[in-house]
Amino acid sequence: MNALRIIIIAKEPRPGLAKTRLIPALGAQGAAELADRLLHHAVTQALAADLGPVELCVTPDRHADYWHHWHNNDRIELTEQSDGDLGQRMATAAQRGLASGLPVMLIGTDCPQLEAPKLQAMATTLMKQDACLCPVLDGGYSLLGLRRFDASLFSDMPWSTDQVTTLTRDRLRQLGWRWHESEPLWDLDEPDDLVRLQHYPSLSGHSI
Repeated sequence: MNALRIIIIAKEPRPGLAKTRLIPALGAQGAAELADRLLHHAVTQALAADLGPVELCVTPDRHADYWHHWHNNDRIELTEQSDGDLGQRMATAAQRGLASGLPVMLIGTDCPQLEAPKLQAMATTLMKQDACLCPVLDGGYSLLGLRRFDASLFSDMPWSTDQVTTLTRDRLRQLGWRWHESEPLWDLDEPDDLVRLQHYPSLSGHSI
């Protein structure tokens, strides 16, 4: 398999900053602790997939104390997200990654189902397409793979709504690109999603 770059779009799991929609169920500290476990899970699976470089693209400050231990991991490239909305930050990361000469897969940290075998399978499809996509049940997506760049995939997008995947498909069609989609996955955004953690015991218990 040809190499590609996995770019993990991540937010520091700071109480009151991370997984805020879960605060009513878990409290600010509990939501941050879960965000930390999800982040570690995403990084572990990206490294286990062994597809090529793994970039951890973080906000709000890659020099914050939380990220110090990542600086010492020579298998991870730590970068900082650009200014702008989520679309602009993702677009900047994708464009920078593609400029390195490799296809990219952008992933978040909210979808435990993005384990190494799934990442490998999506990478295989990307080698034959212009893009690949892992929709999630709430209408967004957990992975976007690209072999080429177009800003329309990121601009004027109503992020965190149920329209994201539909609009992304529409824009891929307008570009005339070929893409592969996985079956819909689930992510952890709302309190009702927490019941799914029973399938992932490792996500139920270590603190930041």
